[in-house]
Amino acid sequence: MQIELVAEGLEFPEGPIAMSDGSVILTEIKAQRLTRVRPDGSKETLVDVRGGPNGAAIGPDGAIWITNNGGSFVWLDNQGLTIPGPTPPTHTGGSIDRFDLATGQLTTVYDACDGKRLVGPNDLVFDRQGGFWFTDHGCSTPEGRKFGGLYYARTNGSQISRQRDHLISPNGVGLSPDERVVYVADTNLGRLWAFDVTEAGQLAPGPGFAPGRVVHNLQDYQLLDSLAVEAGGKVCVATIINGGITAFDPSGTVEHYPFPDILCTNICFGGPDMQDAWITASSTGKLYKARWPRPGLKLNYNA
Repeated sequence: MQIELVAEGLEFPEGPIAMSDGSVILTEIKAQRLTRVRPDGSKETLVDVRGGPNGAAIGPDGAIWITNNGGSFVWLDNQGLTIPGPTPPTHTGGSIDRFDLATGQLTTVYDACDGKRLVGPNDLVFDRQGGFWFTDHGCSTPEGRKFGGLYYARTNGSQISRQRDHLISPNGVGLSPDERVVYVADTNLGRLWAFDVTEAGQLAPGPGFAPGRVVHNLQDYQLLDSLAVEAGGKVCVATIINGGITAFDPSGTVEHYPFPDILCTNICFGGPDMQDAWITASSTGKLYKARWPRPGLKLNYNA
């Protein structure tokens, strides 16, 4: 696979959105900002986002919705690579933020569910009904981890529900083409989960004592980050340590596409045929573009 370096000098890029004008809007978690990257590699700061802007997606209102982890990492320099470290003691929780592209206004829509503070919102995806699924990655503490969860919310601020709790480290989230399955990548387990949807915002009980169905567990020490789904149903998950993108078939088979960063964190699809793929290479601060072998799934909302 041929890859093209689009931009560098980014401060831990994540949450890429392929825009109709050919640019990519992404988050820079370490720099705490939302950035537009043009096809020529030039960059424009759209808004400063305090905390830790992580995932991003266009909503039904045309705004950019951001999962903000609240600054849940200390940043480490390891041989010139930017690596997320432990959660600082100043961390109090994260939020779901909304950025209006037309007015430039940034607001917080949710920071709690049922009276419990969100810990570290990480990634999100909108369904056809205009609601969104999002993961809370949890965070580290000196004694161990705070567990994460899978949530569903409405954009008008009227509804947020915790559909799965006590997940180890839920990260990337996506919907199957028919929207009957929510996929969640668990970072520390190297596992892709599948949760069956009964109706908008509601999940079926998991099989037995499991929270959901296991699509596949990666072998050896490989970690998973954010994801995007192909039009044919494969789930493309950014892979850490074994840097690149791992495509999971719902049947459980996998194929790996390497990229030159041990900490690839996300992928998004765009272009006229949805076969242009942009990959965030976070430890080196780069954004790559490649021609994907299959078309990606067109998201419900774009701009």
